[in-house]
Amino acid sequence: MSATAPAPALARRPKGTASIDELGQFTDIIDVRSPAEFADDHIPGALSCPVLDNEQRIEIGTLYKQVSPFAAKKLGAAYVSRNIADHIAHKFQHHDRNWRPLIVCWRGGQRSGAMTTVLRSVGWDACQLEGGYKVFRSHVLARLDHRPADLNFRLVTGPTGSAKTRILQAIGRQGGQILDLEALACHKGSVLGADPEQPQPSQKWFETQIWQALENFSPE
Repeated sequence: MSATAPAPALARRPKGTASIDELGQFTDIIDVRSPAEFADDHIPGALSCPVLDNEQRIEIGTLYKQVSPFAAKKLGAAYVSRNIADHIAHKFQHHDRNWRPLIVCWRGGQRSGAMTTVLRSVGWDACQLEGGYKVFRSHVLARLDHRPADLNFRLVTGPTGSAKTRILQAIGRQGGQILDLEALACHKGSVLGADPEQPQPSQKWFETQIWQALENFSPE
């Protein structure tokens, strides 16, 4: 007589969390990192609602290292609670109970956890992104390594002033799929240089924009 070993239990995701594959299932993406972190790079379409501003984040980090983690957490809790209350009062009041936000911080830790807990207590189906922005960044880099192989590119080349950009724009207006690297970089190359009307993106945000464009292309 033989016995069958029980099937291994499937790991269950904690309630109120979501994976990187579920980005499109939410009404809004709320980025609770500091404004400086958000400016460096973020999930396209995300709303910046920091629970610690730039100065507060520096102050908490310094207190953590120079005094104690306990002292930092006490002050951090006061700042975070006040900022979350402000966001609810001034940015979220118009949402009905069907609003479903995804909350993102640096690595899916205390900042996004605090916001998620409060919003869920209100009655919204808020979820915290597992792994936070770091997981998103890893996802972008992995896709940039593999996605181009699915596509068949045609390069538009030529000397400065030969209307390469105008040709790309004309193709786009006719429904063609275009990747305008100069537009994404806000830079016209070594001869003409940066666009004086627009600041250049960070390297991370430049790569995120390329990722977004490639993901929206159809291989067919």
